[in-house]
Amino acid sequence: MVRRKVKISNPTGLHLRPAGIFCNMANKYDCKVMFEHKDTTANAKSVLSVLGSCIKSGDEIVLVCDGPGEEEALQSMIEAVESGLGE
Repeated sequence: MVRRKVKISNPTGLHLRPAGIFCNMANKYDCKVMFEHKDTTANAKSVLSVLGSCIKSGDEIVLVCDGPGEEEALQSMIEAVESGLGE
C-alpha cells in the first residue's frame, strides 16, 4: 500500500468533468485506488463517490493505492491532480 498527500489545484475542485477524468485515470489500474479527505474515504474509481466527497479547490486529499501496479497508479494520479485535471 502506498499513499501520498496532494492538493487539489484546479479552480472548481472535483466537480463533474474533473471527477470524470480523475475516475477514468483510476480505472486504468488493477489496484484499489482510494482517497481520504477529512474523516471520509472515497473510491477514486466511482464518480458518485468522488462527487459525494465535495472536494473543493485548495483541499488536500491523501491518495491511497493498494495492489498490483500501485506505485505507477499513485504517480499517475498525482500527476493528473497536479496538472489540474483538464482545467
